[in-house]
Amino acid sequence: MNSTDALSHPPHLPLVLGSTSPFRREILAKLGLAFRTAAPEIDESRRAGESPRELVSRLALEKARAVADAHPQSLVIGSDQVACNGGEILGKPGDRTSAIAQLSNASGRVVSFYTGLCLLNTASGGSQVVCDPFHVHFRQLSMEQIERYLDIEQPYNCAGSFKSEGLGISLFTRLEGDDPNSLIGLPLIRLIEMLEAEGIHLP
Repeated sequence: MNSTDALSHPPHLPLVLGSTSPFRREILAKLGLAFRTAAPEIDESRRAGESPRELVSRLALEKARAVADAHPQSLVIGSDQVACNGGEILGKPGDRTSAIAQLSNASGRVVSFYTGLCLLNTASGGSQVVCDPFHVHFRQLSMEQIERYLDIEQPYNCAGSFKSEGLGISLFTRLEGDDPNSLIGLPLIRLIEMLEAEGIHLP
């Protein structure tokens, strides 16, 4: 690194991604910042009366806190996401039968994704937490289309039974939200704002 680079990018606290998700790791890598990953061990159960927004915001903070002790003097990123069809929270289908049911129920409807994001400064104890919504408008899907999609992509480990970064885009009529990265699991626009508040300026 030359002196110009050092002036443009002053030293900052190490960055830690409190997630082992390969999707979140790939998204964060877009920023060109060095970071480590750590696996948060928390109970992700929903509390009685907790809204999807409240749930993901709380879990994002808890995930960051879960790895904070092992990473003092760091900036820790926590994130959590749920997908909702009407009032129902959609989990990962796990198998073909459940995926067919999820996509059949989503056909012609709007599925909302809520992504909680936290940036925790373990040096100061300060945290920033937001919830970033994103809405997916589904086409009217035939059973043949659903089964053909599942044959090709097999998205059984994805909430909502699709991968928007892949062939899943063919299932939609419209995407509605501020940041397409949010749909995949890490809202980069919000994260950049948080990093700037911590003195990390991008680009």
